[in-house]
Amino acid sequence: MKAARVIIQTADFNLAQEIDSLRRADRRVGAVCSFVGTVRERNEGLSVSSMELEHYPGMTESSIEAMIDEAMQRFDIYAARVIHRVGLLQPLDQIVMVAVTSAHRGESFKACEFLMDYLKTQAPFWKKEVTPEGARWVDARASDDAALAKWGIQARNA
Repeated sequence: MKAARVIIQTADFNLAQEIDSLRRADRRVGAVCSFVGTVRERNEGLSVSSMELEHYPGMTESSIEAMIDEAMQRFDIYAARVIHRVGLLQPLDQIVMVAVTSAHRGESFKACEFLMDYLKTQAPFWKKEVTPEGARWVDARASDDAALAKWGIQARNA
C-alpha cells in the first residue's frame, strides 16, 4: 500500500518516523530534505497565546496533491509528503512538515522550498491567532508572495 502524500490532522507528528518511512520506501533515496514549521510565541510584535487553523476537507488535500504533482514535474525527486495540522495549537507546537526525497540534496532542497512557498500562500488554510489584543486572522505576507513568484507562480492573495 502506498503511503499518503498529504495528511491533514489534529494530532502531532513524529518527524523522525516520517523521514524514516520515506527513506525506507525507496532504495534509490540518497537525500531527504525536510522543513517543520512551528507556532511562534510572538508575531508582528505581539505575544501569541494560541493559534487555530481551519481548512476545507477534501479541497485542501486536493490542492496540496496538485502542488506535489507540480513539484514532481519541476524537480528530480522521488517522493514528497506534507503533514499539516489543524485545530487549536499552542506556541512551539509543530504546524507543518514537508519532506522530499531524491538522489541528491539539491533537488530535495529546491522541491521542499517550492512546496513550503506554495503552502504559505496558496493552500486553503485559515489561521487565527489569539493575542493580548484579541483574536486576529493571519494573512500571507508580501514576502511570502514574493517567494512564490520566484517559481513563476503569481500569488492569488491580492
